[in-house]
Amino acid sequence: MNYFTNEKHYNTLNNYYRKRFNSKIMKVALNGNFSCPNRDGVFSNQGCIFCSELGSGDFAGDKDDTLQTQFNDIQSKMHKKWKTGKYIAYFQANTNTYGPIEKLSRLFNKALTLDKDIIGLNIGTRADCFSPKIYDLLEELNKKTYLTIELGLQSMHNKTLKLINRGHKKDAFTKAVKELRKRKIDVVAHIINGLPEESEEMMFDTIRYLNTLDIQGIKIHMLYVLKNTPLENYYKEHSFHILSLEEYVNITVKQLRLLRDDIIIHRITGDPPKDLLIEPKWTLKKFIVNNEIDKLMRKNHYYQGDLYNE
Repeated sequence: MNYFTNEKHYNTLNNYYRKRFNSKIMKVALNGNFSCPNRDGVFSNQGCIFCSELGSGDFAGDKDDTLQTQFNDIQSKMHKKWKTGKYIAYFQANTNTYGPIEKLSRLFNKALTLDKDIIGLNIGTRADCFSPKIYDLLEELNKKTYLTIELGLQSMHNKTLKLINRGHKKDAFTKAVKELRKRKIDVVAHIINGLPEESEEMMFDTIRYLNTLDIQGIKIHMLYVLKNTPLENYYKEHSFHILSLEEYVNITVKQLRLLRDDIIIHRITGDPPKDLLIEPKWTLKKFIVNNEIDKLMRKNHYYQGDLYNE
């Protein structure tokens, strides 16, 4: 089953949610005050090359507030745009399976009680931050709610993963997906276009690799250079090519066409923090990026998956 429309020639997350839950679904980004083994010295002190000093999860709640306070604050802001709907509690900031099992269990189960209209839980994490006990906990959660695990891949190429200081190789991602799917837990993969030294064909290879795995969703981001990151220094030293808007649109459209047509598209661009952004400036124009992708697909009658078998 696909979720295409006349306007969107790919499976949009909004259409998927509406058909599955018969409601507008709002994702409330929570901060469980987790760290990351790639920042606290276990793997590295630097983090991934593109990661800011604040870590991931720029739009999550304040880590010093309770989950209930975070939820209430974000909910009130969302209600200015959407009056009614249901919610997914989204643990977005940093690595949300990196911690004692007691903390994970307490926070994840608490999140499901924050509002009567919470219908699911999304957990963002790394492929190398699981254990048998964590898999067991996630399996329990999956039996009581709509659970999705978001896994950062960024690229299938180990050479690139080393360059960006990812801290693990592709095989760790493959293993995590297989373990999660054994337990029937939905998986969303994160990838980044425009990473240093990657050709367009390398970006397409990442899609081809994901097609071989039992994933249910994907988030596609553009690499952006932020102030006070290792990537800022790398960019100054190497001046690698930054994709133009046109290049990004063309690459992303072909990726969508190569991608299996059962995979849900959660994002096709990112949201860089304006005050930290160095390049590319066009990433601030999210509506334009989305619109250009849609226009190109409609103009040429392209659809998600129409190149899948080629």
